[in-house]
Amino acid sequence: MSCQLKELEELLRLFDKDGDGKISAKELRSCVEIAGEQLAEEDAEALIRGLDSDGDGLLAVEELAARLEPAGEEEEEELREAFRVYESDDEGCITAGSLKRTLSRLGVKREMNQCRAMICRFDANGDGVICFEEFKMMMMMTVP
Repeated sequence: MSCQLKELEELLRLFDKDGDGKISAKELRSCVEIAGEQLAEEDAEALIRGLDSDGDGLLAVEELAARLEPAGEEEEEELREAFRVYESDDEGCITAGSLKRTLSRLGVKREMNQCRAMICRFDANGDGVICFEEFKMMMMMTVP
């Protein structure tokens, strides 16, 4: 099993509150709310539907992995540019502090504990920061 697939499974496990191995729209909404944001039920359902290849209304790791197939060079570079906006002083990761600073510059005020919660939701390997691969997974999950 690839390292990326293992990280993806770990990320899915964080969202999967009922332990069925899949993410429902309700579970997705719950995780987004923990991160301090709101996601309407119909938007969560649309996100899941957009990634749900087997039509069961749930998101499995395989479906998410298929969405993460290697991006074209242009798409990969766009993701890297977005990552660099949030990155902590060219350290190759997004920290709660760098997230808070960037959001503040964008006019979005968040407390440090909210930023830590956001980081935690997508920190598949548990190191307390978001690396590029985790960022990429996060972006692919939230952008249909």
